[in-house]
Amino acid sequence: MIYAIAILLIGAFVLFFLGLVPKDADTISVFGDELKKKQSSVLSPILSPLAPFNKAILRFLRMEPALANKIILIRWKVEPAEFLSAKELLAVFIVLVLIFVVEVKNVAIISVVALIGFGLPDFFLNAKVKKRKYAIVRVLPETVDLLALCVGAGLDFMAAVRWIIDKVKVNPLIEELIMVLKEINVGKPRLEALRDMSKRLNISDVTSFVRALIQADRMGTPVEETFKILSEDSRMRRFHRGERQAMKAPIKMLMPLIFFILPVIMIIVAGPIIIRFITGGLFSLE
Repeated sequence: MIYAIAILLIGAFVLFFLGLVPKDADTISVFGDELKKKQSSVLSPILSPLAPFNKAILRFLRMEPALANKIILIRWKVEPAEFLSAKELLAVFIVLVLIFVVEVKNVAIISVVALIGFGLPDFFLNAKVKKRKYAIVRVLPETVDLLALCVGAGLDFMAAVRWIIDKVKVNPLIEELIMVLKEINVGKPRLEALRDMSKRLNISDVTSFVRALIQADRMGTPVEETFKILSEDSRMRRFHRGERQAMKAPIKMLMPLIFFILPVIMIIVAGPIIIRFITGGLFSLE
């Protein structure tokens, strides 16, 4: 009976993460014709029974909005309550494996490993969020340059966004612009859609971009000049981030040097001397 339960839990966990893996599916663009590819996935129905209880827990702890924002940002087709269900199933599955397969009886070890299993999906989620934000920051200056060129060629802001979405290869920033354009097409004001994108991403460079657009719209200043200034500022921030990462590199290299490289060098250099000293041949005249 216990092994059957363990198999069911394994299946539930595998199905859940298969549901999180994005699959390519043809979709229709905001222009009415076929666009590139869009991420879509199938959710695991096994997680649904636990979702109402976990939803109440998340609302009580006031964690649902933050978790939902992360999930929306990385385009996972899963609800926050279902994500919590997967965490619970993973923790239970690891406990069952420890008890009945590895035969661990120590309660402290089981508790620690269960907590680690419960936190692994969060680690995976945060890593995906960080990677997506980094990808958005990387392509922001070039996207702003393209917007400036389009506006300088006579297009308005929305037409420039449409041209970039249609011509540029899909990347995380393009996906966010597609969402903004869809929100505007269903009736949301442009400035409000841009503010929502800024809150959703929570990236300082994107926040500066949206704030400058709003200020230019209110003050009536030329958008092209605003885009040029934003592009230069974004590139400067990216350059400074690269400098900070380069300055951190020697410190990060120090730990492997101390714990892995230096011991090997000491063994190679001092090993023969130590062996001769132990065998008594170090001070011999031969």
